[in-house]
Amino acid sequence: MLKGINQWCYPEGTSLEDVFTYSKEAGFDAVELNLYHAGGIGLTMDTTPGEAEAIVKLALSYGMQLRSLSTGLLWQSPLSSPDADVREQARRIILKQIELAAIMGIDTVLVVPGSVSQEVSYDDCYKRSQEELNKVLEEAEKQKVTIGIENVWNKFLLSPLEMARYIDELQSEYAKAYFDVGNVLQFGYPEQWIRILGKRIKKVHVKDFSTKVGNITGFVPLLAGDVNWSAVMEALEEIGYDDVLTAELSPYAIGPKQLPIDTARHMDVILSAHTKVKN
Repeated sequence: MLKGINQWCYPEGTSLEDVFTYSKEAGFDAVELNLYHAGGIGLTMDTTPGEAEAIVKLALSYGMQLRSLSTGLLWQSPLSSPDADVREQARRIILKQIELAAIMGIDTVLVVPGSVSQEVSYDDCYKRSQEELNKVLEEAEKQKVTIGIENVWNKFLLSPLEMARYIDELQSEYAKAYFDVGNVLQFGYPEQWIRILGKRIKKVHVKDFSTKVGNITGFVPLLAGDVNWSAVMEALEEIGYDDVLTAELSPYAIGPKQLPIDTARHMDVILSAHTKVKN
């Protein structure tokens, strides 16, 4: 498995040159870039094919692979919105992700499928988000880019059985799961999710979570929380996962170079400990 790090692990405004430099120096194999509104650092809704190709060349010059593309824009423009204009904007965001991924040789885009709220019922979120995903899956299939549906704190897809069903109902080999290990710990056991989702898992995010805190502030550095990393790695091996493990953590307030160093070492411990147990 490759070690990856998300662009969000660096303070806002960090240049791509620094993102790639710090990631390489820390020992990462891949960087997960994010899609931003116009004015963001790196990929935006206004990025041209030429600009995207230049970013690929820049990454390669640092020896960094680009394996997935995420975005936070779908929180502001959810697929589950009752507003048709908002849903249309959500589709445009995903289509831009797919366009850029195809140009850059990236095989997976991360998609938050929607959010349940007092205004958006659970069943409406389920129905609307599937309807909207079906509208963009044709382009994903054409471009051979997988839509990785992530499990997040959105009061939606709260069990692995439901998430598996949700993905299967989309009836596309380009609709898969982008599984986040830390996001399920408050509600279940990631190793169980992994075995149930199985081959539906296309990519994996890693972060840790303290169940003693038990709320959104409970996310902590790797090895500092309650994830059973040996069980997680064993489950990933059982399903044959051999792609990138991408760290997604909040940046340190000072010393932007230190988080990737610490996180890469923590990932080395997780990977090496599992190898020793297996042997």
